[in-house]
Amino acid sequence: MSTQKVWFITGASKGMGLEVAKAALANGHKVIATSRSLEEQLESIGEASENLFPLKADITNEAEVHSAISKGIEAFGRIDVILNNAGYYLVGSVEEISDEEFRRTINVNLFGMANVIRQALPYLRKQSAGHIINTASLMGYIGSANTGSYNASKFAVIGLSEALAQEVKPFGIKVTVVAPGMFRTSFLSSAALAVAKNKIPEYGLDQHMKMLQSFDGRQPGDPKKLAQTLVHISNLAEPPLHLPLGTDSYEAIIEQRKKEATELEQWKYLSVSTDF
Repeated sequence: MSTQKVWFITGASKGMGLEVAKAALANGHKVIATSRSLEEQLESIGEASENLFPLKADITNEAEVHSAISKGIEAFGRIDVILNNAGYYLVGSVEEISDEEFRRTINVNLFGMANVIRQALPYLRKQSAGHIINTASLMGYIGSANTGSYNASKFAVIGLSEALAQEVKPFGIKVTVVAPGMFRTSFLSSAALAVAKNKIPEYGLDQHMKMLQSFDGRQPGDPKKLAQTLVHISNLAEPPLHLPLGTDSYEAIIEQRKKEATELEQWKYLSVSTDF
């Protein structure tokens, strides 16, 4: 029986998506690689080949997602692994972020992901197999000042993934939500960071931006190792539902859970006092 899988990857023209696409190809799998710019996609990963099918797809456009998945299946016959990797990171306090900016964050990070899942599930259910890997973040478990819209979207990705896992388990479909910490990609570069237009000096957004950019090129996570890890879990019969990636993410989430347990116990007397 062949172990070759067909991957459908969003945001595959750079960063983690590109590394996973390369790792999947290097491990003998087929890849449907998508991004908003086909030109950028071809430049980063190369022309179409026997195992590679680059496509343009804006995940916030459901018609484009439907077309990309249909074309991918027409090319390779099936899809086995969905990697929802495309994302948008906006820096700004809740007061500073405009309605349009907040909605863009949610539109890309949550609704775009839902578009991909909705369009792929009919095929995965028909196959009675598949693995959906959703990219959340350390900041999907722990809120952080000046990233409220990003936190909101990534917290939602975790809740969506937990619900989805229960819904699709009867169909033989697996779900994993990954929570990367800081990985050495262009994610924190000045070109990649989006900043709220309506800056309010009291929130110190400029200082926060300088702090973030000081990590650029110094992040502890190796994106190539992340890519190999995702290829590895795609071959597991029982992959994890929750998977922090990076020591920073793992340790921060564990510590946060301990703090939450302590706080819940401290206020338990109020929590239980509301019953009949």
